[in-house]
Order: sequence, then C-alpha cells, then structure tokens
Amino acid sequence: MTRATTVRAVLAAAVLLVSVLITLTMSPRLGLDLQGGTRMVLQAQDSDTAKADRESTDRTLEVLRRRIDSLGVTEPTLTRSGEDRIIVELPDVQDPRKAADVIGRTAQLTFHAVQGPGEPAEDGKGLALPDEQGRRLALGPAALSGAGVKEATASFDAQQGAGWTVSLDFHKDAGRDWTRLTGEAACHPVQDERRRVAIVLDKRVISSPQVSPTVACGSGLPSGSTRITGSFSADEARELALLIEGGALPVPVEIVEQRTVGPTLGAAAIDASARAALIGAAATALFIIVIYRLFGALAAVALAAYGVISYAALVALGVTLTLPGLAGFVLAIGMAVDANVLVFERAREEYAGRPGKSLRASLAAGFKGAWTAVADSNVTTLIAAGLLFFLGSGPVKGFGVTLAIGVLASMFSALVIARALTEIAAHSRFVADYRGVNGIAIPGRVRTWLTRRDPQLMRSPRRWLTVSAVLIAVAVAGILVRGVSLGVEFTGGRLVEYSTSRPVDVETARTALAGAGFGDAEVTTAGAGDISVRTGELDNDGEHALRAALAAEGGETTKVRDELIGPSLGDELRRNALIALAIAVLVQLAYLAVRFRWTFAVASVGALVHDVIILIGVFAWLGRTVDGIFLAALLTVIGYSVNDSVVVFDRVRELWAKARRKPLAEVANRAVLQTVPRTVNTGMGALFILTALAVLGGDSLEDFALALLIGIVVGTYSSVMTAVPAALLLERTSKVPPPARTRAPRTRQRAGGRDPHDNGARV
Repeated sequence: MTRATTVRAVLAAAVLLVSVLITLTMSPRLGLDLQGGTRMVLQAQDSDTAKADRESTDRTLEVLRRRIDSLGVTEPTLTRSGEDRIIVELPDVQDPRKAADVIGRTAQLTFHAVQGPGEPAEDGKGLALPDEQGRRLALGPAALSGAGVKEATASFDAQQGAGWTVSLDFHKDAGRDWTRLTGEAACHPVQDERRRVAIVLDKRVISSPQVSPTVACGSGLPSGSTRITGSFSADEARELALLIEGGALPVPVEIVEQRTVGPTLGAAAIDASARAALIGAAATALFIIVIYRLFGALAAVALAAYGVISYAALVALGVTLTLPGLAGFVLAIGMAVDANVLVFERAREEYAGRPGKSLRASLAAGFKGAWTAVADSNVTTLIAAGLLFFLGSGPVKGFGVTLAIGVLASMFSALVIARALTEIAAHSRFVADYRGVNGIAIPGRVRTWLTRRDPQLMRSPRRWLTVSAVLIAVAVAGILVRGVSLGVEFTGGRLVEYSTSRPVDVETARTALAGAGFGDAEVTTAGAGDISVRTGELDNDGEHALRAALAAEGGETTKVRDELIGPSLGDELRRNALIALAIAVLVQLAYLAVRFRWTFAVASVGALVHDVIILIGVFAWLGRTVDGIFLAALLTVIGYSVNDSVVVFDRVRELWAKARRKPLAEVANRAVLQTVPRTVNTGMGALFILTALAVLGGDSLEDFALALLIGIVVGTYSSVMTAVPAALLLERTSKVPPPARTRAPRTRQRAGGRDPHDNGARV
C-alpha cells in the first residue's frame, strides 16, 4: 500500500470518527417548518419623527426582544435582515394573533392633563379622546412619554378591591415631570374633571384616574406611588405592563410575511424524509453494487460515510435544518455517487483501452482523468447553491446551505474515502485477478451495447435541435394557455391549511366560508382530507373567523400550515426570483466561457434555458404551484444540467486535442458515447432518491421532488441532445482553433516488465 493511500485512509478515519462523535453528542437545529411555530418578517416604516434605517431598525429589534421575552416564548429568535427588516421566529406558537398584536403595536404611551369635557383649546397641541366610559375628554399636550417609565409591574390588589393594576416607576427626570403633572391636577376640586390625569396608549385613553384627595396642590405624586387602574383582567394588565416597560417602538412596523406550521406537519415531514432517505439511499447503493460489483460496494460504504459527515457538518456549524434543506440533504445523497461513477467509468475505459494494464494503474488513471470533470461539475452546483443562499428567502436559504455542504462532503467521500477503500482493495491479487469481482475489468452493458452498435448520434445535429424546439413550443403553449399558477409567496395573500375532525368536502367548505363573508376564498383539498384556503389580504382576526366558519362544518379544526405574504413583499420576491434566474444563467455562462470554448459555453447555457422553459411549461400544464420551493428546485436543475454538459464537453475537449484533424462531429459523437454510461448511471442514482421523495415525502415535498424529477430527465437529455448539437453548429462559424494537444508525461519502464502506468497517480 502506497504512502498516499495510507494518508487518505488515516484522514478518512479521523474525519469519520469526529463526525460520528458529533452525530452522537449534538442535536440538529430544526427550523420552524420542522418543529412547528410561527415566523414573521417585519418591515420598519418611516414615521413623522424617525426614518426606518439600520440604526432605528436595530433599536426596534431590541424593544421587540424585550416584549417577546416577556411573552414567555421558548428560545425565540430575532435577527435583522437588510436595512429595515426584522425576522422573528417563535417556536411552538401556533396562534400568532396575540404575538402579532404585541409585536406590531407602536405602544406610544403618553400622559396628559385633562382640561375638561369636550374639545381642547384651539392651539393645535391638545387631543379630544373618549375615556374608559366613552365620554369625550379635552386633553392638553403630552406632558410625559412612556420612554420615561423605568418599570411597570402588573399586580392584583385584593385589599382595596382595585383588582388588577399596573404600578409605574419613572426615571429620575420623568419622575419630576410626573410629580409636577399630578401636582397641577391636584389644584382642582375633587370630582372635577381637571383633577384627572389621562394615560393614553396609541391614541386611546386606557385610564384617567383622579388624583387622590390626600394629595395637596402643587405637591404631586412621587414616582413609585403611581398605579394605573381600569378594570383590567390579568392578561390585560400583564400585556399593558409589557408594552409600557418594553418601551415604544422607534418606528412603526408592518408584518409583511407570516408563516405558521403545526408541529404534526413538521414531525410528519421529518419521518417522511427519513424514510425517503433510507429507501432512496438503499436503492442507490444496490444499483451501484450491481453495476460496479466490489468497487460499487466500497462506494456504497463511502456513501454512508458521506451521510454521516455531511450531517455532522450541518450540526457542528449550527445550520438551521428546514424542510427544503432536509430535502436537499436527501437529494445530495443521490448526487454524491456522481464522482464515483465518473472515476469508475474512466477506469473501465483505461482498463479496456490498454490490454495488460493493471487494475491499480487503471484505477489511478480513472481518478486522474476524471478530476477536471469532477471539479467543474461540482463548482457549477456550488454556484447554484450560492445563488440560492444569497438570493433566496427563508427556508430556501437553508436548502442552499445544505446543498453546498452536501457537495463538499460528497467530494471528500469520493476522492478520499472511496479512493482509499478502492486502492486498498486493488492491492489484493484476488480482486485484481477476478474480473467479475472488482467491477472495473468488466465493460458494462451500456458501454458494450454502444460499442457494438456505434450509433452516429451527431451526424445530423439540426434534427435534435428541432426536437428541442418542439418541446420548447409545447412548454410555451402551456405557459400562455394555462398560465403559471404563482403561489402566495409571489402574489401576496394568505394560504392556510386546516385539518378537521370530520370530513368536509370542498363544496361544503366553500359554502360555509361564503356564508361567513369569505366568498372570494379559493378552497381546495390538501392531501389526507385536509382543506386548503387561499385568500387575498387577511389579518389574524380574519383567519380566526375563517377557521371558526370551517369548524362549524368540520368539527374541531386544527391549523396545519399558515402563510401570509404582504403584497409589497410578494412583488419583491417575484422580482428577486427573476433576478436569481438571470444571474444563474450569466454566472454559469461566464464560468463555462473561462473553462471551455465560448461555443461550448453558449451551447450549455442554451440547454440550460431549454430546461428552465420546459420545467415551467410542464408545471403550467399540470396546474402545479410555482413558489419559492419551486425556485429552489429550478436553480438546482440549472446546476445539474450544467453539470452534465460539463462532463460531456470535458471529454470533447480532451478527445479533440488528441485528434485535431478529425471532424468535430465525429469527435463529439465519440465523446457522447463514452460519457453516456456515466450519464445513465448518475441519473439513475438521483432518480432513485427523487422517486422516494416524491412517493414518500408527503405533500410538502411532492412538488419539489416532481420538479427535480422532471428537471433531471430533461437536463440529461438536453446536455447531450441539445448542448452538443448546438455547439457543433456554433463551431461552424467559429474561427477559434481546436484546443492544443496536451503532451503526455514520459514514463520510465520499470524492472521486471511492470506496467509503466502503475505509478500511483495523485489528485
């Protein structure tokens, strides 16, 4: 065993050991869509006195943090997003009405002298507001604001029969203002309206107590002796104390996004994804074992190691695992076999193309020859993952992070773990001598069939481009005729799913909601008998009334999922989605132009656009919803499509450099035939995983898995039958010379007639 193999084996063992320890000792951080809870995105608004900028948003965040801490929510999370947005995550909060009310209220608390009943003096500084009994009071200008309150405490006064009260303690300067205000009020006779002090919250008089007769004119009340009374309930008193002590928001906030997920939906998603991962991974492992025999089994071991390493990386880095992220973790299992397939197919070519070449030398040449394709294909996927993270929102960001970690972990498992295992096995004489055992010495059925038939696929490139044009025309017709069904994430509005204790059909639910004033609501089924309701703008009180109307027909009604997107945010997300697609295309074009010829880059991007149009068209014909999760699938398909094109064009470049005088169509045809086994075997690995997700992943992942299934099938076709023919036509007009021939390194024949290629090539 060579020194390099030993180093790889030790490194693989060390990383795997650390990963196992992390897996056993640390728990993953679950997103709200998996553990249940409410997520809100708040947009800071300009006010008359302050502008919604980074500084005011940070101050607003701190005020909100104090308010939410007082609500008793377990492990809430508040973060600023951009200049003027705040993301609030409240685990286990299923009814966001109270939280939204406490969070969103500006809590402008002011203290006023009462001038008497009626209207205030005509100086523009006073207010006219009804008191607790509805009588209109004329109030003077604000003498004190809530910012001067040091502490507010709710307590129950059983001795004096005042019920629940709120005691106030003021800061030093504010305490003096309070004493002066109550001292001036005490100068008026008892029972005179002007002896009262009005406490106004958000332009509503919440209490207007009389100054006690024991207080002399001009002396006033000391800071710690103030209590607000007003027939409060326990909850009302605590909420008032919370708002006063939490302070006023520097700027008003508006809820532009709100998502609520029931805990049962999150648990079901985790179970479904786990089953899909186990079954899909088992099917993928069985497939590569059948194809590559012993080396396939070793690759399956590396695949299991990949799963442990990538999961440990997610946990150790504290990545929040969301539902799309979980799907990305499962999907990356299927993509992880790609590097192994590239290496094994290249090793098969080396073994079959050079009679007498040893298994070890063929394997080393396979790793060396496949390196550029592995690197380029993984870089394109990382580009897609980066775009998902920087341009996506909410759970889509989690998918991008998970996908990126999966790509890096898959490269380690293939180029370190799988290589160490296969190199150790290749040193065995038994493995090297028995062709049916190692899996490399046998050509494979697909390769054998192609070699025997030698189909000339690239003889007429326009024929394949015509087929692609027809597919695009059908897709565009679906977009124009059926239209694209955009989700509330892109249109704004509210989408709520309910589970009822008694079965309710769609027509009954629609009639019940229409009778309650929700005639414009779109009612559909949402799997397992659940009811999905989509409306325009609807606040939390309206959602509560909607649920009550549905409960009248279906009995106990539980909210499974709730998504609210404001119209401004919907416009922004729709605009960002188009920007993300445009940037994805341009970035991939730039990368491919640097790594390959401009003709290859343009052809690959053309195939990419072909895939995007067809996928959107299929969803239009099927009437499926296009939302943020679909965008994640679409960008993943872009990465996968370019991945396939990179592998094919990498082989074209290599063969063309060795045969510069041959017609490019002949070279391209040979490259396609050589890479078809890899394309088929890699695609099958991904299809096993995605089929398991589509069938077992539940309603939450069904559209996501379906989009990826369609995208991978179309992408596999286009990378060969669209990109290569397009490149052939572009090359006819290109004046760029063929790629330079690479000079093979000279080797020295070893003693004993050993294979000169058996030199333990490194990557």
